[in-house]
Amino acid sequence: MDPLFDRINVRDLLSGHDLSDPSTPLSTPDLRASSSAASNPTLFISNQNVSGILSLISDRPIDVEIRKLVDEIGRTTKEAREKREMLGLLKIIVGICERLEGARSAFSDGRLRFAAEEVKELKKALRIGDEEEGEPIVYGLLRKQWADLFDEMQDLFSKFMENAVRFEQDSRTIRVKYKLCVDKMDGIELHTVMEAMDVAGILDYSLAKAADLIIKHAITPAVSYGSPAMFAEDVNQGSEGISEAVLKILPSQDCKIVDVDGDAIYARVIQVIKFIFKHICFENGSWIRSFGRLTWPRISDIIISKFLSKVVPEDASKLVDFQKIVKCTSEFEFSLKEMMFLSASDGKDYRLSSFSENVEVHFAFRKKTEVLGKARNLLLQCDFSVPQDYTSKGRLLKNDGMAINSSNQVVDLIFSSERCVVSKAASQLMELVHQTLQDVCLSSARVALEFYHAVRDAILLYEAVIPVKVKLERQLDGINQVAILMYNDCLFLSQEILGLAFEYRTDFPDSIKEHAVFADMAPRFHLMAEEILQRQIQIVIFNLREVIDGADGFQNTHQMQQFESAKFSIDQAVFILEKVHIIWEPLLRPSTYKRSMCMVLESVFSRITKDILLLDDLAAEETLQLQRLIHMMLDNLSSLLKSLISAFDSNEKSEEDTSRPIDDLIPSLRKIRKLGELLDMPLKSITSAWESGELMSCGFTILELKDFIRAIFADSTLRKECIWRIENVSLY
Repeated sequence: MDPLFDRINVRDLLSGHDLSDPSTPLSTPDLRASSSAASNPTLFISNQNVSGILSLISDRPIDVEIRKLVDEIGRTTKEAREKREMLGLLKIIVGICERLEGARSAFSDGRLRFAAEEVKELKKALRIGDEEEGEPIVYGLLRKQWADLFDEMQDLFSKFMENAVRFEQDSRTIRVKYKLCVDKMDGIELHTVMEAMDVAGILDYSLAKAADLIIKHAITPAVSYGSPAMFAEDVNQGSEGISEAVLKILPSQDCKIVDVDGDAIYARVIQVIKFIFKHICFENGSWIRSFGRLTWPRISDIIISKFLSKVVPEDASKLVDFQKIVKCTSEFEFSLKEMMFLSASDGKDYRLSSFSENVEVHFAFRKKTEVLGKARNLLLQCDFSVPQDYTSKGRLLKNDGMAINSSNQVVDLIFSSERCVVSKAASQLMELVHQTLQDVCLSSARVALEFYHAVRDAILLYEAVIPVKVKLERQLDGINQVAILMYNDCLFLSQEILGLAFEYRTDFPDSIKEHAVFADMAPRFHLMAEEILQRQIQIVIFNLREVIDGADGFQNTHQMQQFESAKFSIDQAVFILEKVHIIWEPLLRPSTYKRSMCMVLESVFSRITKDILLLDDLAAEETLQLQRLIHMMLDNLSSLLKSLISAFDSNEKSEEDTSRPIDDLIPSLRKIRKLGELLDMPLKSITSAWESGELMSCGFTILELKDFIRAIFADSTLRKECIWRIENVSLY
């Protein structure tokens, strides 16, 4: 504050002036003297001076002089008032500074209540929390000093409470000291500390650590379901009264105690709270209420999680027995209200009664948790294995006359004439869903609503768990049955979801019939199924392209080394296709198998055909070797091609139009077969085949055919004539 005083000259606040200085403002006595002096000379004015006086008045009107005089008086008065206000402000600032220092000294001297009262009053004087813009900077400085003092006060009281309430791990004892010693302040009464904290309005803050300690080491063991702790109180009495109080925490002698009725658990909690009420809060209603506000939300959560939630009935037949728990819970909270630990008017404090009285909802919540837990475990344990008694010889059609597979992994598709094989997890998940929906139909509205949400959440768990699981295990990066079973799972779930509303809606409680919706989940599973299948197809095609790249465009196959390289690439491609055939055919629906395999074969045949047609100079031996490679590949794939031809050899037609001839589904198959024939066909025969439209129907273009002829046949009149005939036909 010294710099502030140095900037103010108190002499400026005095009213004395030097009248000889014409610039000095006049005071009221000066003004009176000037007015008398101005009036006396008028007594001596004669007639001869009238003209002079008139001249004087006309040159300097008197009202102008008076106006200037009034302005000077106003300025002087304003300056004096401002200086008086500044002095008043300085007196206030000095007073606040002295009170701040006095409060700090009082804390050091152990006069805690006085110091707390000062801090509280200074908070009002400085309008803490009610600041305004444009205030003097010094107010901000004073508030900063107050905030620092307040922080020091909080720290000091926290130290007092840490010294007052301690937990001794070795003896498992909570010890409350009545005489405290902190920072060289010895002999401070705990009651005095509590009073000072209450006055300062920081009772909740300072009791926080003590509350944590008591909840952790006393309340939690008291509520432990099955093996609760016991308590013993003791008081050390000295010559000057009680010096400390002790709460010993004793382990239960019977580790198999089950407090189903709740009486014993609630009695132990009340014993702990009574100890707090008597030895920490000194039976002060306001203090125990503050302690209750601070601890009750956590205590009630502990009681709910460790006791009440564990005795919620597992079925409706046990709801009657739970009414005993409801009764003793209500009596427990009433006892706490009598001690003023709970508010008599705030209904939010009665959380335990609210929980126990709403047991029907909690019963449903528990069941929902069980359903979701079972669903999650099923999905996490999923290994995508195929049933051992399942074989690939039978088709997955519902009415084909074959014996139905006994495995629950072979499932019917509701909106299809086909079956498919799904993972055990997907099959069991839908069994769980159907069981839960049957409970929905038999439950009250509140329980049914929880079960309905449990069904939706359980189904969506597949989307949340399985993709992450297989991604972490990198099971979708190769050619295997995991991807196919996932595709079938998603297809199965999407169709089952669509059928749920039709199967159960009419039996749902009326209150949820309008709200129960399942169809919104079906598209996401259908989309997931297609994405998985397309990803698997692309992986197969990529692997096939890599091995065909090893054939080096099928160049120079008349040379033994080049022929062996090309043959090895063809063999690898056939191996991959057979592997896909073995995995896909028994697991996929016939329609899906046919469509997917045709896409893969089309990519292989079109690539090989394209590479051969790009060759620009073929020797006679080379054409025979290329023909040999084509025939060898088609022979090795004969069983695979037969599986596609027989995929829909049944009385029923699939919903997909995949019953067309195999050559229509794989256009490049007809083309590569014809290419094998063209490799040893005479030029005239080739030309006739083009003119008849046979080659065009196989997918050959005029440019491909002309380049092919030039690559095989030497330049001659006959070649030119044939090319002309081919071009001529193409004009029509």
